[in-house]
Amino acid sequence: MSEESTPGPKESPPAQPRAGSREVWKKGGRLLSVLLAVNVLLLACTLISGGAFNKVAVYDTDVFALLTTMMLLASLWILFYLLRTVRCPNAVPYRDAHAGPIWLRGGLVLFGICTLVMDVFKTGYYSSFFECQSAIKILHPLTQAVFVIVQTYFLWVSSKDCIHVHLDLTRCGLMFTLTTNLAIWMAAVVDESVHQTHSYDSSHSNTSHLRLALDPERAGSSVGGDCSCNTAICQIFQQGYFYLYPFNIEYSLFASTMLYVMWKNVGRLLASSTHGHGHTPSRVSLFRETLFAGPILGLMLFVVGLAVFIIYEVQVSAEGGRLQQALVIYYSFNIICLGLMTLVSLSGSVIYRFDRRAMDHHKNPTRTLDVALLMGAALGQYAISYYSIVAVVVGTPRDLLGALNLAHALLMIAQHTFQNVFIIESLHRGPPGAEPHDTTPKEPCHGLTFANLDALHTLPGCPPTPRLVGTNPVGPHEAVAIILAPRGHWRRRCLKDISLFLLLCNVILWIMPAFGARPHFSNTVEVDFYGYSLWAAIVNICLPFGIFYRMHAVSSLLEVYVLS
Repeated sequence: MSEESTPGPKESPPAQPRAGSREVWKKGGRLLSVLLAVNVLLLACTLISGGAFNKVAVYDTDVFALLTTMMLLASLWILFYLLRTVRCPNAVPYRDAHAGPIWLRGGLVLFGICTLVMDVFKTGYYSSFFECQSAIKILHPLTQAVFVIVQTYFLWVSSKDCIHVHLDLTRCGLMFTLTTNLAIWMAAVVDESVHQTHSYDSSHSNTSHLRLALDPERAGSSVGGDCSCNTAICQIFQQGYFYLYPFNIEYSLFASTMLYVMWKNVGRLLASSTHGHGHTPSRVSLFRETLFAGPILGLMLFVVGLAVFIIYEVQVSAEGGRLQQALVIYYSFNIICLGLMTLVSLSGSVIYRFDRRAMDHHKNPTRTLDVALLMGAALGQYAISYYSIVAVVVGTPRDLLGALNLAHALLMIAQHTFQNVFIIESLHRGPPGAEPHDTTPKEPCHGLTFANLDALHTLPGCPPTPRLVGTNPVGPHEAVAIILAPRGHWRRRCLKDISLFLLLCNVILWIMPAFGARPHFSNTVEVDFYGYSLWAAIVNICLPFGIFYRMHAVSSLLEVYVLS
């Protein structure tokens, strides 16, 4: 090639063309894999959405057959990837230290275990009336259990890989596996939305309010047979796997984010100076170097939130006119929680105005994805809040419940906005010790150090009066000094408190909607203003993104806590 005939004086000519040609085709390989993913995802969307309606001749068995096939193909590709990387020692020359942090992989394992329990409940439920069910309904949860085990192991050991063999095949395989997780997520969300709709219809037709009542067509066979779930063990399995759906949903989204980062890292070249460099500390201890105000207040709100959630569920399901009282309690707690979270997020942003740490401008696919997901997922809750604001302001009547609903919607917008600002600014900060004039991370000045005692007080990383535990003279002006500098500045302690407080609040705000709290339908302001069909469509489309936002914010805030 022409580039090889005129090499520069300090370049290695053979390496540059190979890297350049690889970078040129990288866009083509990515385009191929994205086109594959889009087509498979559109097919899955068509079947899943069509199977949600009784009048469409697409049955849940068709959806289960598609998902089972996709999970089997994805599992086979993962096994091929693992075997190929083991047999080829040069397959993974680099590993991205930012990808797959331990808290993300730990969350994936936790949600994966809950998904396995859900698959056991699903298998038991469909086995309770095996004689009138299609075999695919039992095969589907069993296949999903195998897929979860294989994929969890794969992401645990390979989430940091920057693979350099079979680039196009790897990109397509990763995108297909990502699409499989999105299809599983979509099926779970649609199933839960159909179930919520059926519950609302049952409660408004003078029938008993059964939150976990299944649609007959979805519980029956593909030909519309009647399969009754009358035994106690069958009802336990039925209720159990619906309550475990939130964990399955979060598992699929966690896996999708990790697979996307792996896809971005296919064929990626890392400089030797940044290879292995990351922000992951050697030790992570919860509540370490905090002021304890944030964790204590967060735990208090978490416990109170659980009590409010239980009271809300009991009073909404109970017969009698206690619905308004339940909604007042629910909205009051959320207003207090969201108000405190907004103020705390603002305080964190103000603290960063005095932070001397440099901004980290290194290329980081993980951080880019985190920011995009935070901003994108927040749009779901923004949409619900703005629809609620219009309904309350324009509609009638204007009572206490409407005022609480309006305050809740406004604070929800403010809290998402300021929390996103705080998290994104935190993720772009350099590690502790990185000053504006030197972006190279440095450890705090503590431990065994060679020092000139006369110049000891001029060290930039140490306090004006460091505490010397002991010295051993090694020269006329030199000594081996053990310097005990303060482990954490007050700003760092405040930031840790803020991140832990926001983390605990996001957990309780995830639990409430994820496990069935739907004040959007219990409060009839929006239903009367927009009509049930339109409002149900808005909530069922936007609320899953709001639920995902809370759990993704928890993951990001844990990283903020570690990096502070």
